[in-house]
Amino acid sequence: MRNWSTNTKELKKDKKKYAVWRLEQLVNFGLGKEKLSKKELKKNWASLNLDPHKKSFLKSLLWP
Repeated sequence: MRNWSTNTKELKKDKKKYAVWRLEQLVNFGLGKEKLSKKELKKNWASLNLDPHKKSFLKSLLWP
């Protein structure tokens, strides 16, 4: 995943913030060849700032 607008070196210093940011980027802007981790999504669910429709859809997949 490439990102030109965020200093990822600085962001990686805080593992929690980086994990949340990375998940948000993958869900909102596309995965490319990567896959989402169900475990990571559930772990950081409350912190994710996602499009409401996408979040609702993911919720239905994660907690059927």
